[in-house]
Amino acid sequence: MSNSENKNNFDWVWYVIGMLAFVLAFSAVTLHIGYLFLAAIIGLIFGGVFLNVIVKGREY
Repeated sequence: MSNSENKNNFDWVWYVIGMLAFVLAFSAVTLHIGYLFLAAIIGLIFGGVFLNVIVKGREY
C-alpha cells in the first residue's frame, strides 16, 4: 500500500453505515436497549462482511 492509499482509506465508513442501518431498523421494531446494542454489533459485522467479501476485489 502506498501513502496515498493509507491517507484516503475510508473503510470505516462502511462499518458506520452498517451499524447505523441496523440500529435504525431495530429501533423501528423495538426500543429495548439490549436489542439496539445487538443491532449495532450485527451492523458492524455486516459492514465488515460487505467490505471484505463483496467489495474486496473491486478496482477503483
